[in-house]
Amino acid sequence: MQVAQYEIQGLSDPQVLESRAKFGRNEVITERNNFLEMVKGIFTDPMTLMLLLAALLYSINGEAGNSIFMAVAIGFVAGISLYQESRSRNALATLKTLTQSMGKVIRGGKIIGVKREEIVIGDFMVVEEGTSAPADGIIVQSNDFLVDESILTGESFPVSKHKSDKDTQVFQGTTIVGGLAICKVNAIGVSTALGKIGKSLESIHEEETPLQKQIGSFVKKMAVAGAVLFFVVWGLNLFKSHQILNSLMKALTLAMSILPEEIPVAFTTFMAIGAWRLMNLGIIVKNTKTVETLGSATVICTDKTGTITENKMSLAKLFALSKQKISSPVDISDDERELITLGMWASEPIPFDPMEIALHDFYSRIAEVDERKEYKMIHEYPLSGRPPMMTHLFENSDGHRIIAAKGAPEAVIAVSLLSDQEKKIINSALESLTSEGFRVLGIGVSEFVGQDYPQTQQQLKFKFKGLIAFHDPPKKNIAKVFELFYRAGIAVKIITGDNAVTTSAIAKQINFRGADKTMNGEELLKMDDKEIAEKVMQVNIFTRMFPDAKLRILTALKANHQIVAMTGDGVNDGPALKAAHIGIAMGKKGTETAKEVSSLVLIDDDLAKMVDAVAIGRKIYVNLKKAIQYIISIHVPIILTVFVPLALGWKYPSIFSPVHVIFLELIMGPTCSIVYENEPLEKNLMSQSPRPFTTTFFNLRELSTSIIQGLMIAIGTLFIYQYAVNQGFTEDMTRTMVFTTLISANVFLTLENRSFHYSIIKTLGYKNNLVFLILLVTIALTASLLAIPFLTHFFSLEMPPQFQLAICLVTGCISVIWFEAVKVLSGKK
Repeated sequence: MQVAQYEIQGLSDPQVLESRAKFGRNEVITERNNFLEMVKGIFTDPMTLMLLLAALLYSINGEAGNSIFMAVAIGFVAGISLYQESRSRNALATLKTLTQSMGKVIRGGKIIGVKREEIVIGDFMVVEEGTSAPADGIIVQSNDFLVDESILTGESFPVSKHKSDKDTQVFQGTTIVGGLAICKVNAIGVSTALGKIGKSLESIHEEETPLQKQIGSFVKKMAVAGAVLFFVVWGLNLFKSHQILNSLMKALTLAMSILPEEIPVAFTTFMAIGAWRLMNLGIIVKNTKTVETLGSATVICTDKTGTITENKMSLAKLFALSKQKISSPVDISDDERELITLGMWASEPIPFDPMEIALHDFYSRIAEVDERKEYKMIHEYPLSGRPPMMTHLFENSDGHRIIAAKGAPEAVIAVSLLSDQEKKIINSALESLTSEGFRVLGIGVSEFVGQDYPQTQQQLKFKFKGLIAFHDPPKKNIAKVFELFYRAGIAVKIITGDNAVTTSAIAKQINFRGADKTMNGEELLKMDDKEIAEKVMQVNIFTRMFPDAKLRILTALKANHQIVAMTGDGVNDGPALKAAHIGIAMGKKGTETAKEVSSLVLIDDDLAKMVDAVAIGRKIYVNLKKAIQYIISIHVPIILTVFVPLALGWKYPSIFSPVHVIFLELIMGPTCSIVYENEPLEKNLMSQSPRPFTTTFFNLRELSTSIIQGLMIAIGTLFIYQYAVNQGFTEDMTRTMVFTTLISANVFLTLENRSFHYSIIKTLGYKNNLVFLILLVTIALTASLLAIPFLTHFFSLEMPPQFQLAICLVTGCISVIWFEAVKVLSGKK
C-alpha cells in the first residue's frame, strides 16, 4: 500500500517524543526486580538455610572461626548461584530482545519498522496479513481487511472491518488474517483492551517439561529423605550423648550431604546457555524448554518453497492456450504478452511474493506502455479455495475494467469455460511442465459490469488464457541436509501447497526418500483417524495441503508417538506450528503470526541450521546426563562416609563436619554446571536414533551406574578410614586421608564421566579448557588446606607423609578408573 495514495504523513520525531512523554510506552508487563528475586531464591534455598543453621550452631557453641567460615561459605554459594543465574538470565534477556515483534508505522510520510513498545498515541500503524495489531487503533484506510479477535472475544471466525463500518476499532493482540489497514493509534500499553483485562501476548509462566518434573520430584524425595534422617540421627545421638548442639551438628552434616541442590541449578544453566548457543548459530529460541525437546525430534515436516528451494522465482516457460504449445519467454508473441500481463494484474499491486515480483519485473520489460499507474484496484478476492486461486478487479478513469485471476491450474480450470479437448491439452501441458519441477500458475480473465460483486470469485465466469511456469531451483546444500537428518534417525516429510508432480520432480533432484509416493489434501481429509495414522508413517510427500490437512498430519504423527518439528512461514501455518512439538518459523520470509506461535525462528531461513540445533539438543541432554550422574556419584560416598561411622559407632564418628561438606559442595557446583555444560559433541551422537522424549535420568537403570560408581568411591574412602584407624593414626590424620581420597576420586570422576563410551585417554583430547582450569583450582585449594598451617588447623587436618598421600591418591584413582573396563566391555557388546 502506497502511503502517498492516502496523503498520510504521520507523526514527526518531536511529536513522537511529546506523545511518549505524555502517554508513556506501549508496554503491558512491568519487569520485576530480577536481582531481588535471585537473592530471595538463594536465601530460601534449603542448602543456604542449612548453612545459616550451621553458622548459628557454631556461634552458639563458641566456635567463632567455624561460624565465620560458614558465613563466608554462604557468600561463596550465593556468588556462584548469582553468577549462574545471571548468566542464564542474561542469555534469556538477549533472546527476548531478538524475539520482540516489530510494528510498522507511518512517520514523516514514510512507512518504517519500529519496536512495538515504541509506538505512541497518534501514530498511524500499518497492520497487514500475517501480523498482529501492536496497539489499539481506529481504521482510517483498509483493503479487504479481516481480523481474528478470538484473543478478546473467544470467537474463532475472522471479522471484516472497514472505515465506513460502525465498528472501526482494531485491538492490540488481534491477528490480521487478510488484507491491510492503516489505523490511528488511540490506546497503548495497559490502556488497551488487552491490557485492561490483564492478558499478555507473552507467556509469563512456562509449563514444566518432563525432565524438569523428574528433577523436581527427585530433589524433593532426596530433601524428604534428608529431613527424615536429620531427625533420626539427631534423636539417636541426643539419646546417647544428651548433647543437643553436638547432635544437631552431626545430623546437619548428614542432611547437607544428602541434598543434591546442584541438579536444578545445572538444568537451568544448561537450558539457558543452550538457547544462547543456538542464538549464536542463527536460531532464536523463544522458549528454553524447546532446547530439551530438540534432541528427541523424530520427524521434521518441511515446506518446499523457500525451505527446500531457493524461493528465487524466474519466469521459465509459457503456455498460451491460443497457441497450444509450450515456449520460452524469448521473442514472445502478443498472446504470450497478454498472458504475462494478466498474470501481473492478478498479482498484488505492491508484490512481496517471489512469483508476483517476477511477473511485475517481466511486465516492466515487455510493456510498451506501463498501464499500472492508470488503474486502481476496486475489488479483490484474496487467495482462497481448495486448491487456491485469487482474483483482482482494476478500473481506470474511463471505467475500463480488468478482471484477472491466477492460482493453482486446477482451480482456474474449474471456473473456466473449456471443452474436454481444451482441458486435455491444458492438462498435457501442465504435466509436461510440472514433471520438470516447475511451479505453475493458471491464468484466467473475466468480465463483470456493476458494483454488486459475487460473494466468491468462483461465481465469476472465466476464460482460461494459459499457464506460466517458474523455475525455483533446490538449495545447493539441501540434499546433504536431508542426508544428515536421515543419518540421525530423523524422518523428513514434505508438506506443500504445490502439486504432486512438481514436488516429486524436485524431491528426486535432491535424492529425497519416498519421492514417488504422494498424497494430496483432499484424499487425506476423506480418511478417518486410523487410516491417516497409518498413511503418515508410509508417505513422505503431502501436496495441495491446506491448514486443516496439515493439522491432521501433525495430530496423526503425534498419535504415533513421534516428536514432530514443523517449519512454516504463513498465517495459515499457525495452527500446525502451534501443534508441533517444535514449531520452526522462517526469519526472513515468515509472517509475524508464524513467528509468534513458533518455538524457534531460523534467522536466515536455512534448514541446515536445524541439523546443528538437533546436535546441540542432543549434546545438551547427554552433557546434562553426565553432570547429574556425576552429582549423584559424588554424593553417594559423601553420604556414606558421614553416615556409616556415625551409624556403626566407629572410632571417629564425626569424620566430617559441615565445613568439610560445604567445601566439597563448592567444588561440585562449578564442576557440574560449568565443566560439563562446555563439553563438545561426541562424534557418534548424530549417528544414533533420537532418544524417547519420556526418557528419564532417574529410573533404576540410569541411576544404577551412578550409584555403583558412588558405592565404589565410598568403599575406597571407608577402606582408607579403616586403614588409618588400624595404623593408629589420629582423628585429624584419618580425616585428612579420607578427605584427600574423596577429593582425588572427585578429580578422576570428573575426567571419567566426560564420556560413557570413550576412554579417559581419548576424552583428554576433547576441547574443553574449563575442565583443566576447574581441576587445577580444586587441586590447588586442596593443597592449600594441607600445606598452609592456619587452614590445616581450621579444617582439623594434618599434612600426611608422602607414602600415605600416595595411598590416598591411588585409592581415589582405582575407585573410579575401574569404569574403563565397563566401557571396553560395552563397546565390544
